[in-house]
Amino acid sequence: MEVAADGAAQPILRGRLTAILALVVAALALLSVVAVLGLRAREGSTKATRREHALQAARQLGVNLNTLDYQSGQKDVDRIIAGATGTLRDQLASQTKTLLDQLTKNKAKVTIGNPQAGVVSIDDDSAEVIVSMDYTVTNEKVKNAAARAWRAQMNLERHGDRWLVSDLELVP
Repeated sequence: MEVAADGAAQPILRGRLTAILALVVAALALLSVVAVLGLRAREGSTKATRREHALQAARQLGVNLNTLDYQSGQKDVDRIIAGATGTLRDQLASQTKTLLDQLTKNKAKVTIGNPQAGVVSIDDDSAEVIVSMDYTVTNEKVKNAAARAWRAQMNLERHGDRWLVSDLELVP
């Protein structure tokens, strides 16, 4: 490249450097936007996953509480206790013998239908969930019982990757 006596090549070089610098700045800005959007998407996905896991845990405990059979009572109760924590777990464990005796004595079966759950509130380590379903209790005396509505408010705590129910209150 020839340089004119008056230095005319310098403005062309400066123009190219300015264009290259502008492209680098634009590329960095674009990368920043992509990174922020990626983090937000990941955070949203994490929140959705956390919400779904809490819903599933609460729904499952509701199903377990209302799916009892005198022929498999101990396994049924073990499933219930496995989904609970703290004082609730202790209360359920302390009532096991009485429950099993009543199930066996009456040859009772409890079945459910239409389980539903909805999150009232949730954060990283706790959730409040409402669970509802229909349940039917049958035994030797009552073979064709009518379904009844069951609804409970459950407080859950996250323990590692599991959500466990720490409190349960039946609600109208």
